[in-house]
Amino acid sequence: MRKTLFLIIVLLTPLAVSAQVKFGYLSYSEAIKAMPEYAVMQQNLASLRTQYADETKRSEEEFNEKYQLFLEGQKELDEPILQKRQAELQELLSKGVSFKAEAERLLKQAEADMYAPLKSRLDSVLRSFGMEMGYAFILNTDGGALPFVNPEYGEDITAAVINILVKNS
Repeated sequence: MRKTLFLIIVLLTPLAVSAQVKFGYLSYSEAIKAMPEYAVMQQNLASLRTQYADETKRSEEEFNEKYQLFLEGQKELDEPILQKRQAELQELLSKGVSFKAEAERLLKQAEADMYAPLKSRLDSVLRSFGMEMGYAFILNTDGGALPFVNPEYGEDITAAVINILVKNS
């Protein structure tokens, strides 16, 4: 069995080497950022961030105000009232921390939801472009994932894809 497998590999290797595989590569993030929809998405995301930041700031100011009032009047309060106010402050602080965590989660989800149509459109363009150009595959160069490409086999398609994305907007 091993001899047969070895013989098949030896016989097919020259065929595989002689068959030139053509592929494209691009910076996925650069292509996304070139899309006109990306600027709109960034503006919407910035607006949402501002709204959450404003609400967080309002909540913190409310807590600080109540805490300051508590500190100023704590010596004059009976023990049951003091404990009630401490519990109220603790609850307010807890709600503020919970809101901040929830806001962070909601912002991440909103960003993912906003990116989804852009990624889908880019993937569609890449599929069409790859088929049209006869590429075996298209690689994403982001994050140093492609440190070397032999220009005889691979082609940088970033500019061509950006051109298609901008032209078809």
